[in-house]
Amino acid sequence: MAEQFATLGDDLEICFETFGDAADPAMLLVMGLGTQMLGWPEAFCELLASRGHFVIRYDNRDCGRSTHFKGHRPPTVKQLLLRDRTCAPYSLGDMADDGVGVLDHLGLDAADVVGVSMGGMIAQTMAARHPDRVRSLASLMSNTGHRWRGMPGLRAYPIFLRKPVTTKDAAIDSVVATFKLIGSPDFPFDEDELRTVAERSYARGYDPSGTGRQLAAIIAAGDRTAEVAKITAPTLVVHGTRDVMVTPSGGKATARAIKGARLVLIDGMGHDLPRDLWDGIAGLIEGNIARAASQRAAA
Repeated sequence: MAEQFATLGDDLEICFETFGDAADPAMLLVMGLGTQMLGWPEAFCELLASRGHFVIRYDNRDCGRSTHFKGHRPPTVKQLLLRDRTCAPYSLGDMADDGVGVLDHLGLDAADVVGVSMGGMIAQTMAARHPDRVRSLASLMSNTGHRWRGMPGLRAYPIFLRKPVTTKDAAIDSVVATFKLIGSPDFPFDEDELRTVAERSYARGYDPSGTGRQLAAIIAAGDRTAEVAKITAPTLVVHGTRDVMVTPSGGKATARAIKGARLVLIDGMGHDLPRDLWDGIAGLIEGNIARAASQRAAA
């Protein structure tokens, strides 16, 4: 479970960790905007591994201990509001290639790919552009980039307009305030655990400029519905009914775009992974993996 690094090209390193037996089928977990791989709780990764999966979580570029693109200025608020595509130093496609690069580094032909929020967008892009590498797809609390589907609710917009903080305590407080706003209102909120993860994340690499560059990549991607419609991997779409960061219409649009996709709406879930839902979400993912295996056997 120790941190490892995959060197991709001349100037990019992706930090990752693995859980479970490398002989088991691989499951690649892709995290969301500005959130390190710690956003996939270790206990959740261990739960998945205990069920027979070789679990891989990783820091996206510009996050955690992966390479940060410090030579590129983050987008301004004006550029974000105007959806200026020229402010992005890389694309969601590049970020999808990073995930494939981790599989290459580990010598894995394919994986069951699970992405949350921006990670769902990256996972969708992987499935559309690298269909031979994605056995099954689970897109959680994500969207297709459609201008009017899955956009943040009004209560979430202040999150994007906050000025970056400069101290550890302020950074931790900011994370707690964010998830109090966007988390799952119908499930327990573990502030102590969140503070612990936020403190570890700060120590591993606090970089609000990197979050800005990732957000620019999302904006530059625009409406991806046509590309998402090319996905052939058996797909599970999960969304919370109380999500204010990516509203439920985003999950519904994703499921409509992908032929045969299964949509599951979870009552009371927001834009996080409450511990009380881990077992159920793991079961949904495993059901989709089994569906994919059945389809391959019948082909």
